[in-house]
Formats: sequence, C-alpha cells, structure tokens
Amino acid sequence: MNEIYLFFNLVCDPADVISTVEFNQTGEFLATGDKGGRVVIFQREPQGEYNVYSTFQSHEPEFDYLKSLEIEEKINKIRWLPPHNPAHFLLSTNDKTVKLWKVSEKDKRAEGYNLRDEEGRLKDLSTITTLQVPVLRPMDLLVEASPRRVFANAHAYHINSISVNSDCETYLSADDLRINLWHLNITDRSFNIVDLKPENMEDLSEVITVAEFHPHHCHLLAFSSSTGTTRLCDMRARALCDQHAKLFEEAVDPSRRSFFSEIVSSVSDVKFSHSGRYLLTRDYLTVKVWDLNMENKPVETYQVHDYLQTKLCSLYESDCIFDKFECTWNGTDSVIMTGAYNNYFRMFDRASLRDVTLEASREVCKRRAVLQPRRVCVGKKRKETDVSVDSLDFRKKILHTAWHPKENIIAIAASNNLYIFQDRLTPNGHHNMPEIQSAPPK
Repeated sequence: MNEIYLFFNLVCDPADVISTVEFNQTGEFLATGDKGGRVVIFQREPQGEYNVYSTFQSHEPEFDYLKSLEIEEKINKIRWLPPHNPAHFLLSTNDKTVKLWKVSEKDKRAEGYNLRDEEGRLKDLSTITTLQVPVLRPMDLLVEASPRRVFANAHAYHINSISVNSDCETYLSADDLRINLWHLNITDRSFNIVDLKPENMEDLSEVITVAEFHPHHCHLLAFSSSTGTTRLCDMRARALCDQHAKLFEEAVDPSRRSFFSEIVSSVSDVKFSHSGRYLLTRDYLTVKVWDLNMENKPVETYQVHDYLQTKLCSLYESDCIFDKFECTWNGTDSVIMTGAYNNYFRMFDRASLRDVTLEASREVCKRRAVLQPRRVCVGKKRKETDVSVDSLDFRKKILHTAWHPKENIIAIAASNNLYIFQDRLTPNGHHNMPEIQSAPPK
C-alpha cells in the first residue's frame, strides 16, 4: 500500500522543526520552511525520489525596538510562483516580512575578462595591450538562492498566510486583522483590502486565521476567521472588501453549545479545490467541503478525530486545543488529507466515503516499507493493533501536509522529519489509497 523512503535527524533541535511544506506547480520541487528561518528545497530525481536541491537562510531573528518585541525567524508560509523561465521563484514569510527568492542554476563561468584578472581584481590599465573575447567555461553545477524583493513594514500583527494571485502579478498577505494586496514588483507600498480592526479593540470579536486567492478568478479571495466563518470577497464590487460577497457558516444547535464550541469551530486552514468549485476548511475536529453556490451548510463533513470530544478539557489546559492543522486536496479533488495527533494523518475518499488513518513516525516507517492503517478506539480494544485514545501522544502532531499537484505523492511534516509517501500499483494493477516516501536531513 504505502511505500516509504525515510531519512530523519537523530537529534531534534527546536530550530529544525518544520513549519511549512509546499509543492511547486509541477510537483518537481518541494519546499519546506522551519523554525530556524531556513528554506530547504527538494528536487525529484528521474527515479522518483526527492533529494536536497538547495538550502538557504530566508529570515533572521529581528527585534522591534518600537514595541520591544522579538520577531522570530520562523517561516510561516511558502508559496511558489508559476514558472516562466529556467529559474524558480518563491515567496517566504515570517511574522512580519515577506521575501521573494530566485533559485537558479549556474553551470558555466566566464573567463578571459579584459579589465579583471582571474581572481576578479582590476588590472592596471597601462598593462593592457590586447583585447580578447571572454568565453564561458563549464563548471560544477551551482544552485544559487538570491533575494529579489523584500516586502516589509505593512503588518502590525503576525502574518498567518500568503497567497499568489492567478494573474501572476499580485499576491496577498494576511495577519490577524488585515489583508494586504501587493504587486510583486513594488515593495514600498501595498493596498489594504480587508480590515477587521474595530475603533475600540474591546469590541474585537474575531480575527483572521487564513486567506487564499481563487485559483482561476483573480478578483475572488476567501478568508476564514476564529468564529468558524469563511467569507468570499469579490474585489470587483469594492476596493475595500469590508462587505463579503458570500458567507459560509454552519448553524450550530444551541443545545450542543459548550465552553469549547467557539474554540473548536475556529477555522485553521482553507483551500480552494483545483477546479475552483469547492472550498475545503479545517477546524479542530472536522474538515468540511463547501460548494461556492451554497452558503448555509457544507456539502460534506468528515470527522477527523471525533474521539477527542471527551478530552477537550485537558486539551484546553495543555493549549493543544489551539493547534492549527492544515488540509489539502489531491490533484483531482477526489481525496482530502489532513493531520492529527500521535503523528497520525487522515485521508478521506469523497466518492467511496472510505477513510484511512496512517502513521508517519520513525518507529513504524522504514525505507520501502508498507504503511498499515491505524485505528483509535474509545473503549476496549478490538484488535491488538488498535490504539486507545488515552494513550495518544499529543506532543506528536502533524500540522503541515502537501499533495503533489498531479500524482499520488504526499509530503508530511512531523516535528523535524519530512516523510514523502508515494502511491504504487498493486500486482493486479489497482491503486491503493495514496502511498509514502520521505526526505533527507537538512
């Protein structure tokens, strides 16, 4: 079923913990960011495995002297720009600053300059008696990462998401209260398109948790909030999208409300389907699929870990209830994936309504091994392989996942380990639920 190519670090430095994972548009490259501000790019080899292509320091720790606050170097999000030439471009952001990076290959060097020697120093012009034509000589492949733009000083609060527009010229950055629109060639100004900050901060009732552009219509964007709502905004209607075009919200039965209702309903991730027809949202306990044409309720709801209903009090005390899990579609929008605790991740087949729980951890993952489904039970174990809800390790969690845009290849970040799972055909020629691989140490 699931085949694994596994490499991991033996010592977990907190700075090595992976904080974001993202495939590029072709799936040939996979980028990860970590809490140490580093970006590691993996390239898919002809035989199908991913190996390290480039590593660079994207952000450094800073200090805001006006507010007396430290700004972490942790990479919150990475987004690839569509390729237009042999070089690759990506956006990376920490809490305050977005950077545009160019990653390019260099396999030739110029020799035979007239005004400089071989070490690059200027020659004495009086010694130059002849002119020559510089030539390019082959050299070992060098991958260079260079910052092309720095977009700073536009957010008073921590940036939680960035999204590249389908026009390939603009992108958005969102913090707790505002969403800004940037042009990729302009760094000294942005346009505020959403502002939830009230005149009196005591009246604040919700914050923005995530925002994303529509994959095909450059005027549409969606953003979710801590109250469990998702708004669709149309920039054609007004410059400041303070009034939404659509509001996706599911009514809650008043009899089922509790102290934790609003906390667990907070949306931690939102993703448009590749077709642009649906929205996928993740809250603490469920993933939901919304049809853009129907606002009052989701068309599909999948329970991720409903067995935690009885554990909400202890999860609140440990702050685990505030964990932000991501979700993702496969390339055909037919399967949904999201993370859970105990290094488990869940997959839901929309057509067959089948679901599977798999584990990504060094204890069960060996290179070229086959993953076995896991089952969490609330009461007595039915099988020896069942796991009791009381024995789940809530320190082990899968928050960040990504799916190859065209194939059944998924990337799972678990602490400082990156697992890549890859689908294989069974002997009878049928596909199993998606498969596994993983990645080299940084």
